Amino acid sequence: MLSLRLPHLLLALFLAASVSSCKDNKKTTTEATHTKENPQSGEPFFKISLAQWSLHVPIEEGELDPMDFAQKASELGFDGIEYVSAIYKNRYVNAEDPTQAFQAMLDTLKRNSETYNVRNVLIMVDDEGDISGSNEQERRTAVENHKKWVDAAEFLGAHAIRVNLFGSMNPEEWKNNSVDGLTRLSEYAATKGINVLVENHGALSSNAALLAEVMEEVNLPNCGTLPDFGNFCIRREGGQQWEAKCIEDYPIYQGVEEMMPYAKAVSAKSYDFNEEGQETTIDYGKMLKIVKDAGFTGFIGIEYEGSRLSPEEGILATRKLLIEEGSKLNQEQIATK
Repeated sequence: MLSLRLPHLLLALFLAASVSSCKDNKKTTTEATHTKENPQSGEPFFKISLAQWSLHVPIEEGELDPMDFAQKASELGFDGIEYVSAIYKNRYVNAEDPTQAFQAMLDTLKRNSETYNVRNVLIMVDDEGDISGSNEQERRTAVENHKKWVDAAEFLGAHAIRVNLFGSMNPEEWKNNSVDGLTRLSEYAATKGINVLVENHGALSSNAALLAEVMEEVNLPNCGTLPDFGNFCIRREGGQQWEAKCIEDYPIYQGVEEMMPYAKAVSAKSYDFNEEGQETTIDYGKMLKIVKDAGFTGFIGIEYEGSRLSPEEGILATRKLLIEEGSKLNQEQIATK
């Protein structure tokens, strides 16, 4: 007798098909983002994608239509892209038929990605409620709101969505609520073959050791992290979430290292560069060694947030640095053999 309902059956099949759980083998992902294979050339050990947030200024100023993201990324030489959900919100939320408008938007994005031969890597989801919130009903509503983006990722051929865990500043409360909300969403995403990734994105989500505890308790193969080279501010003046001065930082290199065992994508944050092309606040060589030592070979998304260089200049400077430092690490490994 078949007593499982379809969603639960699909989840069981998804879990069985995985080599192991996040806890037992944290390096198994649908993107084969971790490997024990040794590089055979001096090329970077990872793939590079473009995070849409790098272009948020020209998009917000009306200089770039977000529907043309795939074309722009292709023109800049990228073959992988990462969407930001909030950028598209006004295209469907107030439509006469939001569901129809949402699907029409996805149809266009998918068609454009195929036209310009770029891969849809993931969707960064914001403004859909707090899945680690303290109010249980609001938390469940947030999980439901995120499901359409899981479906969107499946439709676009992306491997993951990125979510936020803001919630309480009480560590135990935050951890319990995060486990609950993330588990509910990950179980649904498993039926679609989609990963759910948590970024260090402020508040207690930027406490990497605590986030690792959440990953261990959720313990699902499609639940993971998206380590960002920046975004390790835990507290800001006045309790503000953004903009205000940071008054408590988590150590960035330690944080990335603690998140890497669960990583299914990585975000290369950048702000500015010196005359030698090095990022002025982040040691990319040190960061990439941490990433490489974890066996990661998946996509590293470029997220330029500087103001001195134009978005395009910052994006290209970041890519150049990634390629140089990534290639150097491979060359060093080959030279020691």
